[in-house]
Amino acid sequence: MTRGEGDPLRVAVLGCSGSIGTQTLDVCRRHPERLRVVALSVNAQTSALVSAAREFGARHVAVSSPDRAGDPCLSELPDDCELLSGPEAAAELAALPDVDVVVNALVGFAGMHAGYVALERGKTLAYANKESIVCGGDLLMPLVRPGKLIPVDSEHSAIFQCLVGERDADLRRIWLTCSGGPFYGRTREDLATVSAADALAHPTWTMGPKITIDCSTLMNKGLEVIEAHHLFGVDIDAISVLIHRQSKIHSMVEFSDGVVKAQLGASDMRAPIQYALSYPERWEAVADTVDWWGCEPLTFDAPDLDTFGCLRLACDAGRVGGTLPCAMNAANEVANAGFRQGMCGFLDIERIVSRVMDQTSVERVESLEQLDQVDTLARERASAVLAEVRG
Repeated sequence: MTRGEGDPLRVAVLGCSGSIGTQTLDVCRRHPERLRVVALSVNAQTSALVSAAREFGARHVAVSSPDRAGDPCLSELPDDCELLSGPEAAAELAALPDVDVVVNALVGFAGMHAGYVALERGKTLAYANKESIVCGGDLLMPLVRPGKLIPVDSEHSAIFQCLVGERDADLRRIWLTCSGGPFYGRTREDLATVSAADALAHPTWTMGPKITIDCSTLMNKGLEVIEAHHLFGVDIDAISVLIHRQSKIHSMVEFSDGVVKAQLGASDMRAPIQYALSYPERWEAVADTVDWWGCEPLTFDAPDLDTFGCLRLACDAGRVGGTLPCAMNAANEVANAGFRQGMCGFLDIERIVSRVMDQTSVERVESLEQLDQVDTLARERASAVLAEVRG
């Protein structure tokens, strides 16, 4: 089904009840003449799914959790709305002929299949699911057609914008900015006793719990290093993490002549989401602009890799490549959830990831099925280490 000239862009929002998903819907709400929400997915938040489907008139919805596919509230979906369910339902939405752009706001490894399908079918993929690129970049990137993969992460959106009009050969270094999280300046002794509530208190961004914990360990930044490596074809060691507490500079690119370009703006994810949907155009601002006259001073620092070892582990996995980043990511997802549930301490996240990486036999990435197996095995190993930690 081809979109007519001048018709709104038809959007599928995968993970519409999460932080990125709800902010994507806000962008769509502000631009009804440009964007039409036709498909929505959730894992388990069926009431939010029904509410959004009724508001936007979505024609297709999906519930990934089989346990929630029979929720009574789903009977309140619009009469002409198709309901899909099961682990592959989000990927089915990504393949629909009446979808032009897929916003992949799914969390974790679960989003990789949907991203693969979107790219394979020639959709525009506006993605915030960094784990799919971390784990399956070797498979996904060869599928990318020009202008069809637009990053939503604020840092990678910034890099993407800095590179518009530039030659790839002139890129020398990426400066990947990082707020430093809630524990900036702490020692390992301090971190041994922090709680999940402490780790969820991010200084500048409002995100979902999994990503917020990853920010507190700096694992999120390690995942973003691997992501940038795949997206922009830059060696891991040509990507430098830069602690920038104010979160006004979203990342920078250094070129062969020493010139550095930076993208600056408010700490509001709706800006990169909107850019991913409007590219190559720029629409009127959806977020508040920064008062640069009254802005606090901008500061910079290097990350403490000895204290925040997850960043070092992720970079090590990126250098080795193959299936190791997939195993590393799976172990981190298990450890991250374990910490949030009170099953282990903060520093145990790093220990669990390190143990699983040591146990992994690295292979060349060849298929989604192979990555599924690597993910499953790494989760089993991480769960075993988590059980040891619990004693």
